[in-house]
Amino acid sequence: MALTGCNDTEDPKSKPKETEQQTSFRLGEASPPQEHESSQEGKTTTYTVTPTRVETGTKADMKNSGLDLDDLEGPRIPIFVRSTLTVTDGDPLRIRVMTGDLAIRTTQGDRTKALLVYWGEATWPNCPEHNAEKKVAKGKPQEICTPFLVTPFSEPEAVELGQGWYKDPLEWLAKS
Repeated sequence: MALTGCNDTEDPKSKPKETEQQTSFRLGEASPPQEHESSQEGKTTTYTVTPTRVETGTKADMKNSGLDLDDLEGPRIPIFVRSTLTVTDGDPLRIRVMTGDLAIRTTQGDRTKALLVYWGEATWPNCPEHNAEKKVAKGKPQEICTPFLVTPFSEPEAVELGQGWYKDPLEWLAKS
């Protein structure tokens, strides 16, 4: 005996739960609202991050960057992520809060945080340095270019935005 039929009920596993947050986006799409609580004042700022473009630099960019290449762990090339930081509620937010949570995931499986230069400076064509201490106020979006260093044969796969220890990072595929 064979049984056939149609059942118009959906598998509950196939629908995302209302409480589940979208974690994958296309370049140009804003993140869900993120919150940052100031440790000094206990005030909360709400903001969004919108990665808009991912560019791969060259060996010449590295050579002309001003970085001491002998201090690096092997050869590297720069990846530049352009994004917009928008404060939607609360006090102004320092740019470093957002850039500190950004990472690049490569096709080689590497995950790299933004480049920090403690002594000296690095300069990049087409990616002006931003003042990490600058505060972005509500209603005044700030475009930011953030450099990352990856191994030469890696391709950027996704931009990631960390959301703390207990949530998966948000991701924007580098090639939309």
